[in-house]
Amino acid sequence: MRSRTRAGRSLAVVAGALALAGAVGGCGIRTTAVPVNAGAAPSRVPCEVSESTLTTQAQPGGTAVRVYLVCGSELVPVERTASIPAEKALGDRVQVVRALVDELLEQPSSTEREAGFTTDVRGPLRVSEGRAGDPPGTLRLSRQPEDLPTAALAQIVCTLTEGAATDGSVVLGGPGAYGARGYRCDDDTKRRPEAAVPTTGPLPSAS
Repeated sequence: MRSRTRAGRSLAVVAGALALAGAVGGCGIRTTAVPVNAGAAPSRVPCEVSESTLTTQAQPGGTAVRVYLVCGSELVPVERTASIPAEKALGDRVQVVRALVDELLEQPSSTEREAGFTTDVRGPLRVSEGRAGDPPGTLRLSRQPEDLPTAALAQIVCTLTEGAATDGSVVLGGPGAYGARGYRCDDDTKRRPEAAVPTTGPLPSAS
């Protein structure tokens, strides 16, 4: 009698296990004997650096500048202090541009990294004045702008448009004989830096 009871219980346990497996399989979940660790849930980064941190990172004798870094697949402005004297910032545009590009080449600080910031601008990358025949205000990069990663070019264009432009655009050329182009930083560029950076097309040479 007891053996029959044990057998009945065993069959009930097996039947219950099979029913549970069928229910799981019916939901599209594959059973596994190995524990699965899916990892922690993704966290949202703030994309913001506190003002107290900016004050701590400020360099004596430097000039406050704003550069665009990548955060959350978008371009977000970050306040920094560049190592250029204030008098240079007022009168030497190329000096300011070089300082801004140098800031983009710098890897984000630990505080910026914790906030989710990165930069796609990689060296070597130098900036010089436009050559003879270039449109007024042209800046020449040591690499062709179109050959840069799109997000890196977007960072440069948005940073220079805000920090060293007067008409909402920046004119960039490369080391070759190609003509300079005008570039604009609009809201779409900031939201989607991986997309094409808007241009005003090739500009005519100065007469």
